[in-house]
Amino acid sequence: MLLDCESEIDIREHSPLALAFMGDGVYELLVRRLLVTHTRLAPSRLHSEAVKYVSAKAQFVFLQALLPLLTEQEQAVVRRGKNASKATVAKHATPEEYRASTALEALFGWLYLQNRFDRIEELFALIVKTRMEQEQTAE
Repeated sequence: MLLDCESEIDIREHSPLALAFMGDGVYELLVRRLLVTHTRLAPSRLHSEAVKYVSAKAQFVFLQALLPLLTEQEQAVVRRGKNASKATVAKHATPEEYRASTALEALFGWLYLQNRFDRIEELFALIVKTRMEQEQTAE
């Protein structure tokens, strides 16, 4: 991944929102890497394609696809992320979708802080596969 992470704070002490904050950056970087290395889109189109991965609605769908494949520890992180209280909700998402997106980001942040880059790549590959399947069924 980008940088190995040595946290001075026990990972169990991080709030789910702190994990989601970290995971949001990790996930965004993965999406940007995917788009730049696998497409020749103009910069103006990159953002609209990225939204198909990073919107709360999309992340809700991706989390549903990943849930059966998660370990017990990963599921516990997802539950903590879903239960985290946030002051705001996205304009274009239901509260359930917004909580799921926070949970997915918390999972990616938790994995990153443990230097579990192979697992991050494995889960992201499944997200990409889910997105491709969505595109095929939409045609």
